[in-house]
Amino acid sequence: MARALARVSTLLAFGLLAGCAGDAATGSGPGGGVTAASWRPGMEKVSADFRGLPGWIDDDHAQALPALQRTCRWVASQPAGKPLGPNPAAGTTSDWRPICEALRGLPDAQPETARRFFEDHFTPVSLSEGQEGLFTGYYEVELRGSWTRTERYNVPLYKAPKRTKRGLPSRARITDGALKGKGLEILWVDDPIDAFFLEIQGSGRVRMTDGSVVALGYGGQNGHRYVPIGRHLIDIGYATPEQVTMPLIRRWLTEHPGEAKRVMNLNPSYVFFQLRPDVGARGARNMELTAGRSLAVDPGYVPLGVPLWLDVREAPVPQGEIKRLVVAQDTGGAIKGAVRGDLFWGHGAEAAEGAGVMKAKGRYTMLAPRTTSFTLAQRR
Repeated sequence: MARALARVSTLLAFGLLAGCAGDAATGSGPGGGVTAASWRPGMEKVSADFRGLPGWIDDDHAQALPALQRTCRWVASQPAGKPLGPNPAAGTTSDWRPICEALRGLPDAQPETARRFFEDHFTPVSLSEGQEGLFTGYYEVELRGSWTRTERYNVPLYKAPKRTKRGLPSRARITDGALKGKGLEILWVDDPIDAFFLEIQGSGRVRMTDGSVVALGYGGQNGHRYVPIGRHLIDIGYATPEQVTMPLIRRWLTEHPGEAKRVMNLNPSYVFFQLRPDVGARGARNMELTAGRSLAVDPGYVPLGVPLWLDVREAPVPQGEIKRLVVAQDTGGAIKGAVRGDLFWGHGAEAAEGAGVMKAKGRYTMLAPRTTSFTLAQRR
């Protein structure tokens, strides 16, 4: 989420393997979907180069259009000829401008119209040569807060202090009051565990005592190494690596209030925040995220802004599979490698639960503009 370098992937943040999110074919999971039987076209109507994508005709491609529109807003703000990323198949802003113009001119946002749009303007390009990778999930945290410190609301969320030659204090020193009285408090929340999870996600929303809802975005980090606390629970024999999930870690912290602070302080890294003008999770390039359709990637391998066909299994959804069109819109400190993704689930209890247990394996395929010199050469 906004500057998601802070967010070290919902489960890897705790030293775990982790996974993915919903099933577009059945309408479950983030982003929903339509049932295949409600509009599924015949295979003969599908562009030949898309027929090899498992589940392509079952998705509701229209649900990915809002995410792609945000790519187009970024394209419009950039100079002509600017590459989208390191992979030449993704093209440049000049390659994307006709696509964005066609997107603005779509007569409707029906599934069939959207599918044809993607088939007309893109072509699948493998990013992994069959290699599989890990896919995790994340969500937008919601906390309870106050503009002033009270007996209940006594956990400060700080904006970033000025850096000094000595560096910034560790989490343990900050939670013990190292920044107290320096005018850095943005607001106060009522639960230190919620505040800790907000740092993991990198941004979120806070429901204030006056009835307002404010958005917080990533505002910096103290420069200390991230240490996942999930490993501690494994070390003390509370759970095995396969058993550890975000809900389990939260449960342990809640059930052990006398030890929770010490265990959270095993991680010296601390994240600072800033107020955002609008509520809603944002990713890299300040793009608004779409639940179930925004994916965090390693931009060293996957260009930000491109559509990706996601194909994963062992996800926490009915039948355990996700075959869905998503858009690369975010990054993360633990999202590293050629096949690695983190699916955004949205906000609320259901999103938190799903993202927290996400452990999926699979791959993705990039949809590259048909007109780039790279894709034209590949098709010859």
